[in-house]
Amino acid sequence: MSQPVPPPNQPQQPYGGQPQPYGGQPAEGNPYASQPGQPTAPAGNPYGQQPPAPTGNPFAAQQPGQPGPYGGAPFAPAPPPAPARNNIALGVLVALGAAIVAGILYGVIAGSIEREVGYAAIGVGFLTGFAASKVGGRNPAIVAAAALFSLGAVYLGQLVGMSMVMADVANIPFSEVFVDHFDTVTKIWKEESDFMTYLFLALGPIAAIGGAKKAG
Repeated sequence: MSQPVPPPNQPQQPYGGQPQPYGGQPAEGNPYASQPGQPTAPAGNPYGQQPPAPTGNPFAAQQPGQPGPYGGAPFAPAPPPAPARNNIALGVLVALGAAIVAGILYGVIAGSIEREVGYAAIGVGFLTGFAASKVGGRNPAIVAAAALFSLGAVYLGQLVGMSMVMADVANIPFSEVFVDHFDTVTKIWKEESDFMTYLFLALGPIAAIGGAKKAG
């Protein structure tokens, strides 16, 4: 018996499978999925490994002293406030020294012109209070000491001025009058004192309080 002859130009199907288009690739699915020579697309999300976006305040970790963002000035802590002056002992010593110096200058001026000047008494008190408060602070004890020393400075200046006048009249050295005859000088001061003398004494402490406030 003879077998039927297949029609001409009919391609043989290898191993009884379906026709293989384009060089033996399967017909189902994407015919280009496994083409030879074609690059294979990377699997997975290509953006899955991107670094996470920063969250929170970007300036929270800014260290002191580092430049600020956008080229600004560095963040630096505010300087601490200057400590308040409160040295009572030093302030009292300065008040005493300033009162002695100012009192002697006041006496020299009064003895040179043979009269007392109210502005000079005010200057004695102001200088004493200002110097004491500038060094020791505006402690009430320092202000009170400056006022008391100013009163004594004006009194000392009046005695110095009177001694200079007496030394000039008696034609003797100033030191002899002021040291050897100090009791006589104080006696004459009491006899010659008037309203203006005590007014000048009061101007010293008042000016000392004002000088202490000015220094603070």
